[in-house]
Amino acid sequence: MLSNTAALTFLPFAIAIGVWVSWNDMRFLKIPNKAVLVLLAVWLVVGLVVMPFHTWAWGWALAAIVLVAGFVANAAGLMGAGDAKFAAAMAPFFALSDIRFVLGLLAACLLGAFASHRLMRMVPAYRAAAPEWESWTSAQKFPMGLALSGMLIFYLLKELWF
Repeated sequence: MLSNTAALTFLPFAIAIGVWVSWNDMRFLKIPNKAVLVLLAVWLVVGLVVMPFHTWAWGWALAAIVLVAGFVANAAGLMGAGDAKFAAAMAPFFALSDIRFVLGLLAACLLGAFASHRLMRMVPAYRAAAPEWESWTSAQKFPMGLALSGMLIFYLLKELWF
């Protein structure tokens, strides 16, 4: 659980990185490793300043757990490697949070991102605005970075206002 100050401090970084990740994932169906490292650097530097040390440390433990689970999911063909790495980089922000809320938020963001992406790619005006996006034409792949980015941003907004 984050304090209002921590959520407000993390939010501009999360929005900037989230837009970067979402755009790259929709355009290339890849999440840049630099984005993952930048998000981890935000937790490393900013988190150490605005979070209690034990929560900050638990964040790193959670990142390691999610990274291992993500690699297993990637090996099983359930998700891309970039998605697994980005999920692990996001994980520290959810340290000591209610797992039921986090999983519910993940489900809502996945459903919302999937539905909106699939609907938007059927609208000719949107496809014409970004005809080079690989996610418009891929029948098998979905830009999960869109959902993951939204999850992080919505979580920080929730922590800020509730």
